[in-house]
Amino acid sequence: MIDITDNNKTLKEYKFIDLFAGIGGFHYALKSYGATCVFASEIDKKAAETYELNHHLKPFGDITKINANEIPKHDILCGGFPCQAFSISGKQQGFEDTRGTLFFDIARIVEYHRPKILLLENVKNFVRHDNGNTIKTIVKILKELNYQVNYKILNTSNFGLPQNRERVYLVCFNLDFFEKPIFNFPNLNLRSKLQDILEIEPLDAKIVERDDISFYKNYQIKTDLFGNQELPNKPIQIGKVNKGGQGERIYHTQGHSITLSAYGGGVGSKTGLYKINNKIRKLSPRECARLQGFPENFIYPNSISQAQKQFGNSVSINVLQHIIQEIIQTIRDNEQRTKIRFTNSEKRIQKRKRHSREVQQLETRQNSTKLVDTNGIQT
Repeated sequence: MIDITDNNKTLKEYKFIDLFAGIGGFHYALKSYGATCVFASEIDKKAAETYELNHHLKPFGDITKINANEIPKHDILCGGFPCQAFSISGKQQGFEDTRGTLFFDIARIVEYHRPKILLLENVKNFVRHDNGNTIKTIVKILKELNYQVNYKILNTSNFGLPQNRERVYLVCFNLDFFEKPIFNFPNLNLRSKLQDILEIEPLDAKIVERDDISFYKNYQIKTDLFGNQELPNKPIQIGKVNKGGQGERIYHTQGHSITLSAYGGGVGSKTGLYKINNKIRKLSPRECARLQGFPENFIYPNSISQAQKQFGNSVSINVLQHIIQEIIQTIRDNEQRTKIRFTNSEKRIQKRKRHSREVQQLETRQNSTKLVDTNGIQT
């Protein structure tokens, strides 16, 4: 998680709601810039408990059972909503096309409250889901609600967190508040390695000791001309357990972790397997927290499996923070254009007023002029 100074907490006047809140990745990211959360919703009770414990705000439950008018006014709506097929997508029925899906609940809340900004996240395959019909329908609906829609797939690996995690992010601006907004997703290539976030022999990281462990690659650390390590910014597979199927691959700590997941099979399920101090082990919950950008004081469940599940379902905070920086730039540009337009409008008004006064003065002078005829007689 990036430490944002007080001078950069430029969203202090903004309120946000946190839908499909999980354990609060969006909450941390927006709060770091000064924004205030006024409502959260999370159906998973265990995740909601973790959220309340860390953010001191109890999430409401199932969002499908909450009326839009029960949700407080807000400037930003955020959430990592589940990906679902739209059974009647393409029927040109507006957001009714999404009825029965969880995006429908986002759409109905957006239609009622008209927040200035939407910040959403989903899995990479979301853009190809249902042969592309899902993303097309969502973009169409949001445009009908008068939002400009921007989306892009970003990899956590490029944002200073050593985890290979590709996700699609959507940033949408309400055109009632923004005039031709210009937004660019962050384009970074920050280098990191898994070694930097590891704990020293954590007790809650499962060690794997089996006879069917094998290594087929001896990774050599590379350096540049100045002796600095050249970090590949991707997972480096060096071995396997059993046949090397899902959850059975072993990775080097100079590379990145695989994508943390809520489920997954194999002996290395949820975190993957890594060779650390000549031992093969999974990652600890604290290491998973660091891979997602959570602060060191974040409190996670005592259950290792539950903690790993919650981090696997979460969002990478650092990626969100960099996106929010770009959102803030768009807000500033919009405010500047508004200020210039207002100033120019004032100048035009003043110019018209001056012109009007000059005309009035001229008319007054003309009316007060005494016309004299050729005989010197006033007429």
